[in-house]
Amino acid sequence: MERENVVKSVARALDVIELVSSSKQGLGVTEIAKRMDINKSSVFRILATLSQYGYIEQHKETGKYQLGYMFLAVSSKLLDSLDVRTEASPILKGLEKETNEVVHLVVYDQGEVVYIEKLDGSETLRMHSKVGKRAPVHCTSVGKAILSHLPTDDVLDIIERKGLSPHTSHTIVEKDDFLKELEKVKRKGYALDLEENEEGIRCIAAPVFDHTGSVAAAVSISGPTLRMTDERIEDLSERMIQAGRDISKRLGYSS
Repeated sequence: MERENVVKSVARALDVIELVSSSKQGLGVTEIAKRMDINKSSVFRILATLSQYGYIEQHKETGKYQLGYMFLAVSSKLLDSLDVRTEASPILKGLEKETNEVVHLVVYDQGEVVYIEKLDGSETLRMHSKVGKRAPVHCTSVGKAILSHLPTDDVLDIIERKGLSPHTSHTIVEKDDFLKELEKVKRKGYALDLEENEEGIRCIAAPVFDHTGSVAAAVSISGPTLRMTDERIEDLSERMIQAGRDISKRLGYSS
């Protein structure tokens, strides 16, 4: 398949990584240049850059290049996320069966949330969410549930970088109001999205903690305003808090 919108230097670096990863003994500059059909000076610059960031290492004795240990650090983060998904699975299925609504599990990444699981429930509901998709933190219940347990400086940095753009007429767009909202979320133990991300859809979420006590994810239930009334959200609040606790417990968290 043809690659589109590719940054050539990044693509070349990724090709180098893929090539080096295919050899257990590692590869030298000349060999890489020959296989990729590019000049050795270009290969050396790519390897030097990747080495600075720990993604490539040069063997002291052979001089050949191998994958660096940074890949272990990155992959361990991914595995941690996958572990959350596995451990949360029975709780998510229980929520879906009890409520018949859409159930989400997300993790936090670089100022956004990433959906790692979605159960559709038995009721009809069209949402933009899907596994692998990113969403803003300021207008989603899962995002607010996570932000409420991050250090204030981190939250302010995210607001500075990402902003508080209005996704609907209900989105909280003032910084002071948003910070007060996070205080309320932390106090109550759950977060709400009252048509703040998508018109006609309301969500309730609770944070999930790992064995270190750090917020690791968030779990939510979403439904149309017709079904997700104030009364139903109130009824679901304790259930969501308990779901967050149950998943946290499975991750080794002890409150």
